Amino acid sequence: MARFRALTNGRVSAAALALSVGVLLSGCSGTDDKHDAEHHPTVVATTAWEAGFAKAAGIDDVQVIVPTSVHHAPDYDPKPSDLTAVAEADFVLYAPFEPFAAKIREAAGSRAKLIEVNLDNSADKVTAQVQTLGKEFGTASAAESWTSAFIAEYDRLGKEVRATWPGGKQPTVVAQVFSTWAAQLAGAQVVGTYGPEAVTPGQLAGLAAKKPDFVLDNAHMSSGTALPDSGAKQISIVNFPGQDYDLLGVYRNAEVALKKAMSGS
Repeated sequence: MARFRALTNGRVSAAALALSVGVLLSGCSGTDDKHDAEHHPTVVATTAWEAGFAKAAGIDDVQVIVPTSVHHAPDYDPKPSDLTAVAEADFVLYAPFEPFAAKIREAAGSRAKLIEVNLDNSADKVTAQVQTLGKEFGTASAAESWTSAFIAEYDRLGKEVRATWPGGKQPTVVAQVFSTWAAQLAGAQVVGTYGPEAVTPGQLAGLAAKKPDFVLDNAHMSSGTALPDSGAKQISIVNFPGQDYDLLGVYRNAEVALKKAMSGS
């Protein structure tokens, strides 16, 4: 409706106004989505991770509270301007475990619809979450198109990684709990997990005793070498998309890191 407001702010003829409205209406026809060219919902996401889900579901313009330069989102303290943006949104995406979630819920007021996002990059959960958001936003067809493209790309990336298995044998991994999706992408066998709480010496000893080939660490919550002296090669897995909020980019980056480690390059 920005074009309509711009026209009515000045002095225009009735004929010009009618023509403009007709153009808007004609541009809105032919879409099955509830939020079409005439109304795009205002979406605010707490982090780039939630924003990636929103973009995949068909929202091109997402306002993100935590800057992508903040590597560990829980360290961020929302500014008053962030909370104002939340209050003016149609939808607010957040994760319940985020330390500032209570502030976000309080700032949302009565207008914004709060949506808890399941931040899990496992393929089945991603497709389910994207389609759910598409229904909420009225962008179901865009979400469905992205899901189809994602499934095809995910299968391709998985084949690329499996082709680099050391000796052609399925590798074993220990993974940080938020990085197990990367093991699924690689077709690796998960023999143990750790985190998000601090790992005790006893737990470390138990995980090392499993003699994993690789450790899939969470780049956003890393505390250094997870299993020192175990002989396992550690791979840093990034869960968040970059400034483009492209969720598919997360899987492509993981494929590069996994292939590099497994091929020994």
